[in-house]
Amino acid sequence: MRKPLRPLIVGAGPAGIRAAEALADAGIRPILVDEASLGGGQIYRQRLVPDERTPQDLYGSEARKATALHATLSRLADRIDYLPQALVWNIRRDVADVAVGGRTRPIRFSHLILATGATDRVLPLPGWTMPGVFTLGGAQISLKSQGCSIGERAVFLGSGPLLYLVAWQYMKAGARIAAVLDTAPLAAKFHLLRGLPLQPGIVLRGFRYAAELMARGVQVRFGVEPVRIEGGSRVTGLVWRERGRERHVACDAVGYGLALRSETQLADLAGCRFVFDERDRAWRPDHDKAGRSGTPGIYLAGDGARIAGADAAELAGERAALALLEDAGFPVDGAHVDRLERRLAAIHRFRTILERAFPFPRDWADRLADNVVLCRCEEVSVGQVRAAAQDLGVTELNRLKALTRVGMGRCQGRMCGSAAAEILASASGGSPEAVGRLRAQAPIKPLPLDIVSEGEAA
Repeated sequence: MRKPLRPLIVGAGPAGIRAAEALADAGIRPILVDEASLGGGQIYRQRLVPDERTPQDLYGSEARKATALHATLSRLADRIDYLPQALVWNIRRDVADVAVGGRTRPIRFSHLILATGATDRVLPLPGWTMPGVFTLGGAQISLKSQGCSIGERAVFLGSGPLLYLVAWQYMKAGARIAAVLDTAPLAAKFHLLRGLPLQPGIVLRGFRYAAELMARGVQVRFGVEPVRIEGGSRVTGLVWRERGRERHVACDAVGYGLALRSETQLADLAGCRFVFDERDRAWRPDHDKAGRSGTPGIYLAGDGARIAGADAAELAGERAALALLEDAGFPVDGAHVDRLERRLAAIHRFRTILERAFPFPRDWADRLADNVVLCRCEEVSVGQVRAAAQDLGVTELNRLKALTRVGMGRCQGRMCGSAAAEILASASGGSPEAVGRLRAQAPIKPLPLDIVSEGEAA
């Protein structure tokens, strides 16, 4: 007789919803926990208040996928236990601590699927803490959830496919775009031609976004070096360097980001082993092609496991759920599993091409002035990190944290951790892999001081 299964899925984005669907179809009732009030994740984020916008307005060419995913979650309502607006802030062996409705309750699970998604990777620059500066993801949330623009004349800066997608979404919504500034050189975009046989729709859509922006008179610049964001109580402009010459654009808002990084704190607390991913220039939880981590009963799916996009997240969520079922002794269709894995492998090959088309600006950390704020929670500057490396011989990120308090604030290093690693590597003559990663601490996100505990898990 099988032991009753009580799987917990963290994240109701593409990976989490498809994982829940696969488990429910097998007769298992999973618990699905998500921070948002409505499912869909970042890419298919739903409006907080209904308005006149159609799915086509919100999601463009991905409208069909978005509405299908939302419909799937609605269809699962009586077959899963869904907890929206709930934060899993700690993992203790087979228990998750979940904050919801001003209370924290422990939930015991038999298996855990982490579909925690991704967030923007940002590096500091002068003026980045000024009002009016948003991450690309934050700018997208403002537009999708609330129908609000981050400014009347915005600049979008950074690298990665999200840069062009967000700028195009703002343009289609009627916002005025002052400029799109890509840190990657134009020559790097020729790598995208190698991606045409693998994902022709995605490549052509990206070219269309850039072409439509230019056709609307938006200046799109390549190979830029950000110098500073100007202003005082609000952004007034941005200065960048291009071919050795400084250029300026007037604006009242900036959205920026340098691709995405996986949200990995819960995987760390769950005891997963981590590996350094050279392609993504980041640490990620290790897992096999089915999503199994090295920790029994823990599975990883979607961008929280490795950055690959929404299509891959749906496939990986289903594949992780099937791996869970297989490990629990349920029959699984082997031919279907093979198809899922082949499709995932093709997407990851394409993702490698994308990284070459949008390379990480490796010299960013070298160019920063000492007085630039790195950790805004604890007000740690770039110069303090360099001093720790040069005067105290610090070469490891957690040692840096202990001496400077970088990463000890409300965000627990979620915003500054990647940048701190780059700056420490630059100052110590090492590499981001050599300096390591910040160890996760509970709670992974802030909790109210008056939160009420509901006791031990059943």
